[in-house]
Order: sequence, then structure tokens, then C-alpha cells
Amino acid sequence: MKVCEIFTSIQGESSHVGRPCTFVRLTGCNLRCIYCDTRYSYDEGVEMSVDEIINHIKLVSVNLVEITGGEPLLQEEGVRELTRLLLDDGYEVLIETNGTRSVRDIDRRAMIILDVKTPGSLMSTDMDPSNLDILKPGDEIKFVITGREDYEWAKRLMAEKGLREKCAVLFSPAFGMVAPQDLARWIIEDRLDVRFNAQLHKYLFGPDKRMV
Repeated sequence: MKVCEIFTSIQGESSHVGRPCTFVRLTGCNLRCIYCDTRYSYDEGVEMSVDEIINHIKLVSVNLVEITGGEPLLQEEGVRELTRLLLDDGYEVLIETNGTRSVRDIDRRAMIILDVKTPGSLMSTDMDPSNLDILKPGDEIKFVITGREDYEWAKRLMAEKGLREKCAVLFSPAFGMVAPQDLARWIIEDRLDVRFNAQLHKYLFGPDKRMV
């Protein structure tokens, strides 16, 4: 597998926000979102075996592991093996994916965090909509909101697809593009049953901090 970086930090997003987490960031992405904050993951990285990755994780001694990217499912075979072995070894595993690759064959014990691309990302037409039917109750859907139009679009999609009945839904303000206070106010005004997702790690360590 080609690995961009492995680091341990505070989980800044999802229902696991605030917990120590080891991140395995894989190299490569098939999208170019306008707000992307990990452009270095497009091509930076080194080849590592699954065993080497697991040995690195074991040395850290943190039970929560997130496999992310780039887009991790571009290396699906390795991700499936890594996920299975970590789960069998008692780790909690999160997989954050941009939604363009099917999550159907990922071990059901892992939590999928499906990043549904909004129009403001300029990548919304690349999504695989079948993923919304595959998700299980323990998974999560994330919308990165760049402005009011994205918010209304995501709210409509939630209603049309019954997303809140499928799993938890996260609304995250695109860093530097929409004020977190504005997004929080819209959610409160609409009494929208979503989790406000503030990217805690950026407030703790800064927007350009790659690792701790």
C-alpha cells in the first residue's frame, strides 16, 4: 500500500470527536475538492506492507484507528485486509471515504464515514449514490458546507433519501468559507437533527497542522 502518513492526534470529527486516534492516511485521491486541506496526500507517500502498518499502529497503543486519505478505497484490497486484521485484533476502525467508491465489501464491523460532496465542493456529480443504500446504523454521513446553498442542498437530500433514518448525519463548516456560527444558527433555526461537526483538531493545532 502507498501510505502518505501515519500519525496520532485528537479525533476532530464524527461521534468520536475528542478521542485520541491513530490516523493512517493513504496516498492518492480521484477528486479535487475546492476546500481540500490534504493536497499533499495526492501523491506523497511510501510503500508499506499491511504488516508494517499494523506494527506501527501497535507501537502507538491507541485503540481507535481511522483509515483516510486522499481516498483510501482507491487501494481497496489493502484497506479490506488492514481493516479486517485490525478489527480481529480488537481495534475500533473508522474509514473515511469520499463516496465515489462502493463501500459494499468493507467489513461491516468498521464505521464508514461517508463524505457526501456538496455542489460547493465542485465534485458532487462524482458520487456513487448506491452507497447511501449500503450504510448501516452505526455509520455516519458527512456534508462539508461551503455556504447557504450547500446547506439547503444537503437538507433537501437528507429529506429525499431519509438519511437521518439510516444513520447519524454530520454538517461541517468548510474551514474559512462559512462561519461556524452561521452554520450552527441555521441548524438551530431549522431544528435539524444533525451533529454540528467543527473539526476540533484545526482549532487545537491550527489549519495547517499535519500531525501531532
